[in-house]
Amino acid sequence: MEILKTILMVIIAISSILTILLVLLNRGKGGGLSDMFGGGMTTSLNSSGMASKNLVRLTVTAILVWVFAIIAYGLVLRFAPVM
Repeated sequence: MEILKTILMVIIAISSILTILLVLLNRGKGGGLSDMFGGGMTTSLNSSGMASKNLVRLTVTAILVWVFAIIAYGLVLRFAPVM
């Protein structure tokens, strides 16, 4: 059971960091934090409608992975046998 907890915690950590990075890269109405540093790569990414759509899809996927991992971790903690 400890291996499952460790795997879920790693998934939660990776998806958390990935979600933060993807949210910061997404272009909002005001340009977001990515434009604060001159845009760089994100300006060219956001110039294409398809790239922007793919970035949103990646963000939503990372969030869903995080949510399911949190729920799974909670269930493992709830129903794990006490030693």
